[in-house]
Amino acid sequence: MIKMKINSQEHSWDGDPDLPLLWFLRDEAGLTGTKYGCGQALCGACTVIVDKQAVRACITSVSDVVGREVTTIEGLHPTGDHAVQKAWRQLNVPQCGFCQVGQIMQAAALLMENPKPTHDQIREAMAGNICRCGTYQRIENAVHLASTGV
Repeated sequence: MIKMKINSQEHSWDGDPDLPLLWFLRDEAGLTGTKYGCGQALCGACTVIVDKQAVRACITSVSDVVGREVTTIEGLHPTGDHAVQKAWRQLNVPQCGFCQVGQIMQAAALLMENPKPTHDQIREAMAGNICRCGTYQRIENAVHLASTGV
């Protein structure tokens, strides 16, 4: 039996321990906010936070999170008012929106580790998250805004 905590709730599962966390979250836990992008950890669309670190759920197995705390976009803030989410709305960051969950989760993990990052630190931390629409400047500005507490 695999036991993990997702968004502060205990989950047990008796399935394949090698199942990617992404598919457990979406298909078993019903948390569809985490998106499938590339399946190879290259785009960042599936980013979740595990023990305050950003990880790619598409290449992280369920067994890798046994006894750990997983946070998805649904658990970032109960009403969607995490500082990063508020900054995203205030600056109208998304265009198509597909990558935004992964971007937000990566930014939230950065701010957990470094509450006042420089623009260079933001660029470096966000570099692994691809935005096909090219909203990188707005993303960087939103992360900076979120670091001020919005």
